[in-house]
Amino acid sequence: MEEIKFIDLFCGIGGFRQAMDEACRENNLIPNCVFSSDIDIACRFSYEENFGEFPSGDITKIDQKEIPDHDILFAGFPCQPFSIIGQRKGFEDTRGTLFFDIARILEEKQPKAFVLENVKQLVGHNKGQTLKIIINSLKELGYYVQYAVLNALDYGLPQKRERVIIVGHKQPVIFSFPAPERPFKPLSEILEKNVDDKHYVSDYILEKRKNKHKSAYKLSIWHENKSGNICSYPYSCALRSGTSYNYLLVNGERRLTSREMFRLQGFPDTYKIVVNDSQARKQAGNAVPVNLVKAVILKLLPYVSNTMDKTSVIQEYSLEFGK
Repeated sequence: MEEIKFIDLFCGIGGFRQAMDEACRENNLIPNCVFSSDIDIACRFSYEENFGEFPSGDITKIDQKEIPDHDILFAGFPCQPFSIIGQRKGFEDTRGTLFFDIARILEEKQPKAFVLENVKQLVGHNKGQTLKIIINSLKELGYYVQYAVLNALDYGLPQKRERVIIVGHKQPVIFSFPAPERPFKPLSEILEKNVDDKHYVSDYILEKRKNKHKSAYKLSIWHENKSGNICSYPYSCALRSGTSYNYLLVNGERRLTSREMFRLQGFPDTYKIVVNDSQARKQAGNAVPVNLVKAVILKLLPYVSNTMDKTSVIQEYSLEFGK
C-alpha cells in the first residue's frame, strides 16, 4: 500500500487529518502525518488524544527547513485581519500575516499539492484584493491554483457553513471541485436523546423564543442573529466559537451537546471529546467540516498518488486551467 505524507498546519482538533485518514482508507492508501502544529494548548491535547501525536506549537517560531518532506500541505489558517496586505507585492506582501508561514513552508518544501481553508468573507475582503494577493503569492511559488466557496450543507452535513477552499498542485492537471452530495444527514441522526437538563434554557428564555417564532419544522435548530431575529431550519446555521450561549437552540428549547456539535462538523462518534462543554463549543466552532474537505481531498488524491488511476485527472495542460 502506498504511503501519502502530509502536514497539518493550524491543525486545531484535526478536521483535516480526520478527513485525510478517511479518504486514504477508502483508496487503499496509508496516510502519514509527518508534522502538525497549533498554538492552542487545549486543541493540542484533543489532537493527541485522538491521533496519538502532540502537535508542535507556534508555527511562526519553527524553521521551515526543520519540517519533514511531504506530499500534501493542509492548513485551515486563522482568519486574522490581513491589514498588511494591499501593496500588491505578492509573496512579500504577506509578511506579518500567518499566511506567510504557509508560503515560506511551500517555498522550502515544494509539496505536490496543498489544500487551504478560510472563512467565506476572505473572498470579498478589501474588495477582493486580499485573496488576489494570496493567490498570486501561491502562483509565484510555482503552483497551479484554484479556489471555490463550498458549503458543508452540500456535503452531507446538516450545517450551513460556507468556507473558501484553495487548492494548489505542482503539475498541470484538470482539477475540479467536488459536486454537491445532497441530501444532507437529517437532524434525527445528529441529535442525542435523553439530554442532560443543563442544556435546557430557562423558562424565561423559552417563553421569549416561543412567543417570537413558530417553526414550520417538527425538528429544527433555531438561530437568533445579532438583531434578535429568530429563524429555524431542519439544519444548523454555522457553529461559532464566540457567540451567545443561546445562539443555536434545538426546537428553541435547548443548547447543542458537545457530541452533537462534533457530529455537525463531521467527526465520528469514535472521536474522543476530552474537554468541557465550553471548550468543546470553541473547538467545534473553529473546526473545519470533515465531510467538506474529505470531498476535496478525494478529488485531489489521484494526482498526488503514484498508484491511483490518473486518467480522470491528468490531461494536457490547457490555458483555460492556467496559473
